[in-house]
Amino acid sequence: MPRTSAQGRSTLPSTGGAAGATTSIEDYAKTIYGLAEWEGADVTASALAKTLGVSNPSVSLMIRKMAEQGLVEHRPYAPVRLTEEGRRLALAMVRRHRLIETWLVRDLGYSWDEVHDEAERLEHAVSETFIARLDAKLGHPSTDPHGDPIPAQDLSLNYPDTTLLCQAPAQAEVRVEQVDDAVPSALRVLAEQRVPIGAMVTVVASADGNVVISGPDRQATVPIEHEVAHAVRVSVRTD
Repeated sequence: MPRTSAQGRSTLPSTGGAAGATTSIEDYAKTIYGLAEWEGADVTASALAKTLGVSNPSVSLMIRKMAEQGLVEHRPYAPVRLTEEGRRLALAMVRRHRLIETWLVRDLGYSWDEVHDEAERLEHAVSETFIARLDAKLGHPSTDPHGDPIPAQDLSLNYPDTTLLCQAPAQAEVRVEQVDDAVPSALRVLAEQRVPIGAMVTVVASADGNVVISGPDRQATVPIEHEVAHAVRVSVRTD
């Protein structure tokens, strides 16, 4: 769930993740990180409220609480930014979420548009021992089923150099790298059109955020609405 404001490799000291944090604080930290990761932009209180489905006053109260715990930098009307401690908590939760999603798809037969909500519930309930053993059982995967990088045990992770599909230039050949698992319509459209992670497609046309691509089989063109194109990150072939 991407993405990114920080390209390349990021390394932070390991953390116990959920220890000492409430479920709500874990969700807020992960959401703040996820919004910045996907959009590559500052995170506002209103964006948090919309994503979490809560009121702006509720967000303000939680941000003040997180600031008191040293998890976010808080200034009135300023963007919300995680501190180093907040980022460690967020990455620990991202690691849990993406490993669980990978497990659900690989071993339990879930489709990639089913796993997000299931992982949201499970990530708060399992221990660090469970996550470490799950990581080992899965062979230490570097990405989840949606192409999102999975933080390693030391919370380091690698990002591909990507751009949003809606911002890719016309006639560019691109590789599908990531799909935002919080946008089910994007997952369904790509599944229906048989465009998996790793697929090479051509952007036939692009206008106002809507794109037309030729699929991997090159037999037909596929119109992609802006909501879906905004939820897909691609790398542009340059050779």
